[in-house]
Amino acid sequence: MKAMLESAKRFFIKLIKGPEKVAPRRKLFVRGMFIFGIVAAVVVLTVINLVRIQIIDAESYRSRAQKNQLHDTEISASRGVIYDANGTVLAKSASVWKVYIMPNAFARVQEKEKFSDEVREDFKNDLCRNLAPVIGVEFDEIKEKASKGKYGYLILKKQIELAEKERVAEFLKKSYKYTKTYLNDDGEVVNEEKKLYYSSVVGIDPDVKRYYPYGNLAANVIGFTGADDIGRLGVELKYDSTLTGTPGRIVTARNGKSDVMSEQFETIHDPIQGTSLVLTIDEVIQRYLEDSLQQVYIDSKGVGAYGVVMDVETGAILAMANMGNFNLNSPNALTEEEEKMLLETYPDEKDRASARNNLLYAKWRNFIVSDSYEPGSVFKIVTAAAAVEENVLSENFSYNCTGRITVADRIIQCHNRDGGHGTQDLKHGLMNSCNPLFITVGQTLGKEKFFEYFEAFGFTEKTGIDLPAELKPVAGVNYHSLESMGIVELSSSSFGQSFQVTPIQMVTAISAVANGGYLMQPYVVARQLDENNNVISETQPHIRRQVISEETAAEVADMMEAVVTSGTGKNAYVTGYRVAGKTGTSQKLGSDGEYVASFGCFAPANDPEIAVLILVDEPEGQINGGQICTPVAAQVVEKTLEYMGVERQYNDKELEKLDTLTPNLVGKATDDALALLDEKGFKVKVVGEGEKVISQMPSYNHSVPQNGIIVLYTEKDVERVTVEVPDLTMMTLSAVNKYALSTGLNIKVSGNALNAAELISYDQNIEAGQTVEYGSTITVYFKSDTGVNDYAG
Repeated sequence: MKAMLESAKRFFIKLIKGPEKVAPRRKLFVRGMFIFGIVAAVVVLTVINLVRIQIIDAESYRSRAQKNQLHDTEISASRGVIYDANGTVLAKSASVWKVYIMPNAFARVQEKEKFSDEVREDFKNDLCRNLAPVIGVEFDEIKEKASKGKYGYLILKKQIELAEKERVAEFLKKSYKYTKTYLNDDGEVVNEEKKLYYSSVVGIDPDVKRYYPYGNLAANVIGFTGADDIGRLGVELKYDSTLTGTPGRIVTARNGKSDVMSEQFETIHDPIQGTSLVLTIDEVIQRYLEDSLQQVYIDSKGVGAYGVVMDVETGAILAMANMGNFNLNSPNALTEEEEKMLLETYPDEKDRASARNNLLYAKWRNFIVSDSYEPGSVFKIVTAAAAVEENVLSENFSYNCTGRITVADRIIQCHNRDGGHGTQDLKHGLMNSCNPLFITVGQTLGKEKFFEYFEAFGFTEKTGIDLPAELKPVAGVNYHSLESMGIVELSSSSFGQSFQVTPIQMVTAISAVANGGYLMQPYVVARQLDENNNVISETQPHIRRQVISEETAAEVADMMEAVVTSGTGKNAYVTGYRVAGKTGTSQKLGSDGEYVASFGCFAPANDPEIAVLILVDEPEGQINGGQICTPVAAQVVEKTLEYMGVERQYNDKELEKLDTLTPNLVGKATDDALALLDEKGFKVKVVGEGEKVISQMPSYNHSVPQNGIIVLYTEKDVERVTVEVPDLTMMTLSAVNKYALSTGLNIKVSGNALNAAELISYDQNIEAGQTVEYGSTITVYFKSDTGVNDYAG
């Protein structure tokens, strides 16, 4: 504007000076035009400036005015609740508080109270020094934020609990004291004690904190949030935008001195809670899975143990677990042993910090969806399904296994090297987990057909599960492409080696055999709810494609059931529930002596409800899936189907060994009760001299083994008889029964009792050394190490 005025001035001066002889009237006209031009320019520039302020930059100026006139505080919104399938809360937001400081308030208070810069700095230091121990934040950190004078609101600490909030509230009642010296109206020097309250620059606002009631349960699936309440893992991350609510606001007017006015000038906009999620995860089944995995994780000394339970008809994930896991309420914490290990292994602080982060990331990582492994012989299910569907084997197909087979320039061993398995059909080849037979089947299919089914069963693509970081298979990295597949690659792939899959891919493929041939898309979120728990949306099961016919699926299921009744999967046998499965033991690609043991199954085989996959990564000692994974699967299958209300169906052999129920003896004459129990073959212990039975142990209708022990109490005040539980592990079935009876305990057998001669006990539900009542029932877990090897290494 100034430049334009100078230019106009020079122009009009030139006009004024013009020729020396100008009529007076002309000079008057020129001067008038000059003045008019100046006024016009000022008006035009003023209008332009007004347009800029009121139209072009109006929003910016309005925002500045509101900022000076209003105090605007954000109220954190609660994230949506995460429920399990039955409505049990797995994650919720709890009300907490945050402590904030208003750095620019120091200047406002100084202007209002008229004190020196020295007092202002002393007030600031006093506040920071006294606040630091109250909120557990370093003095320097508070001082740094307090010194950022242009800011009106900076958070000092988030997510403080009630006890800490109350301590801060008490602190805010206190003040900094200083002496103000001034002359009064009489000219006398006055020293006045003044107070500057801490609440004038520090305050407390509502905040939210994510809380996980079950700590470790389903940690890798649920995930957690950071201090900023943003999802960092699992469902919390995948559905972060859905779970995140809309923040509220507290808007309060400021007076002319920029001080916050009273509550009558305050407007509150309530926050809106985020959308809640109902998972397919069932807290009860999840606990069954985690408890069983935890034991094998400890016993096997593996680097990890993993499991997943899927609804075969819908693809819904009922349970998914990674061991060892972490506590969602303290995801950055390590155990004392882990911290000690880091300290001993990494003396350098930077190296230790890096190793610590790597260890945390490994715990957080969901192996089921984000990592791949060599499936080993479990994959033979797919090869068998392809061969049956394509009808490439004759009706009388058989193969004579000699313990090895030559492929191109190499010899591939069978795990039964001493003479091999002899002549077998496809069913017995699966039961025995015979590598040479499945190499022959793969070669008979040919690489084109083999790859067609490899692709159809979903091993070249993501499953589409609604969890973050699902691994995307890459040809040449995770599997052999059709172009790169030679006779050696085809042969090794046929029995589950030389390529990798994710566990979620494998259990989805197993479910396809179970449900009649349909490849489902797995999912963990069943429904989305609004803040009043009304259903917003519901996940519908999605069939990706049909990969085999129902007839083929039924035939393969029959083979898989034989694996459990009479093959390498016999330790997964569950009385009354027909289990169909396949064991696997694979050597890690490029490793020397590192293995992955696994077992995949579904049950009941005649009417499938669930599919289960169990893996143990790098076990020590026993390495076969048939040894260490099958017992875990058996426990999960039995407990889950019982919980789901699936009725057991016993065959004749099972009925012969079936436990019996205790009769109701209370109120009967002691002699009559003894006669009845003797007739039924029970062993009896009578406590007391009474003529009638007052109570019994076990109680009425309790399951006990045939020829079990029942205690009859015939007097009211007689002391209950107790016994110390012995160690019943590493014993044969007959030895356990004999020992238990001698100590007054009943035994419930968990394991394949039809192969009783092979069984060895490996665990019990009540630890040795505990005291229980005489006649109590102890569950003892058995497994066989005979005929369960499936690794050819």
